[in-house]
Amino acid sequence: RGGMYDVIGGGFHRYSTDDDWLVPHFEKMLYDNAQLALAYLHAHLLTGDAAFRQVCTDTLDFIQRELTGPEGGFYSSLDADSEGEEGKFYLWTKEELDQLLSDDENRRLFYQVYPINPGGNFEGKHILRRTKTLGAAASELGMPPADLLQRLKAARAVLLQGRSRRKRPQTDDKVLVSWNALALRAFAEAARFFGRPDYLETARKNADFLLQALYPQGTLMRSWRSGKTSQAGFLEDHAGLILGLLSLYQADPDPRWYKAAVQLAEDMNEHFRDPQGGFFDTRLEHENLITRPKDIQDNAAPCGNSLAASALLLLNAYTGLEEQRGWAESALAALQGLMARHPGAFAFWLQGLDFAAGPVTQAAVIGPRQDPLTGQMLAYLQQTYHPRMVIAFAEDEPQSSQDGPELLRGRKPADGKPAAYVCRGFICNLPVTSLEGLQQQLREAG
Repeated sequence: RGGMYDVIGGGFHRYSTDDDWLVPHFEKMLYDNAQLALAYLHAHLLTGDAAFRQVCTDTLDFIQRELTGPEGGFYSSLDADSEGEEGKFYLWTKEELDQLLSDDENRRLFYQVYPINPGGNFEGKHILRRTKTLGAAASELGMPPADLLQRLKAARAVLLQGRSRRKRPQTDDKVLVSWNALALRAFAEAARFFGRPDYLETARKNADFLLQALYPQGTLMRSWRSGKTSQAGFLEDHAGLILGLLSLYQADPDPRWYKAAVQLAEDMNEHFRDPQGGFFDTRLEHENLITRPKDIQDNAAPCGNSLAASALLLLNAYTGLEEQRGWAESALAALQGLMARHPGAFAFWLQGLDFAAGPVTQAAVIGPRQDPLTGQMLAYLQQTYHPRMVIAFAEDEPQSSQDGPELLRGRKPADGKPAAYVCRGFICNLPVTSLEGLQQQLREAG
């Protein structure tokens, strides 16, 4: 509703400084915004609530506009201060708002949703925030919530343009792989479910940049700035990027994304695995440390081990390699007691546990890309939300694991037509050659 959330430019500030969640620390972090965009995306897909979709797209638009470098990397953060004052870029006086919202009707509507008082609500100025739900505000105004969103969007665009003339906070332009991986996943999933080609292009460009600039000779690096990389990647970089690439593969079924994810998983196993279980946070070849750290608790961002467990489970749904699943399940089993007692400290672990408990639906489409039926079946899979579903596509059956996932092996077009296979544990229903048949099998899969 505002305060923590920037209702004009999209995106979330770092944390609240008061009990009312009105006054934030105004810094904006990439990892917060990437994870929150994904949470709002899933909330919209589960509820159909248009306000959740708006927050998701506005947050991703903010990342595109203000945290994306020309090479495709996502920058780390925006400072809280500008011109020596924290929050100055985001605060408003009534006079400024009146001047920019020159249309009387737009101004009246905006003030009904974002109430303004003469004395302000923070140091004589205003942090914009709704006091009612969008549905309640729309009801009072006698219009559908979707119409209200559109009217507010026009007013916000005017205010965003006016705000853009202010001195902008400084940007921390480091590119960190683990944080970029979180944003890559958010853009890939939003591109897929919302049919946004601009988001897909952002995700592709980001993945290309990370693989070319930070993974050039088989060693993933951790950070990049101004053309220079530094420090070998940590576990969270490898595991997070595997998840980001597999999300992109499901939105854009180019086998290079899948192959890169498989290669990263092999590197992760070789250089980070602890023979006693789980993974170390640093590479075997890392500089000498008193002890190799092994973090198991999720914080503001997921820990490397929870990311690794989810990455291996997701890969297992494509490869069928039981070793991958075994590593993940042994880690999940060891932590179940802690998860039950302290769920807030193991949030990403719990997502992995949910995926492991299943059931996981595997969907494969085989057929010429230019065939309309191939496109219809693939589009339906990409835009239908099943939290535990993986998608694979190829024009023809891959001849080896190097050409694509094991999930596609043995799958062929049927009766001269593109075919879709719906599977559980690599045991598949009979192939279907119509969109209606695919929809029916997915309904039966639940």
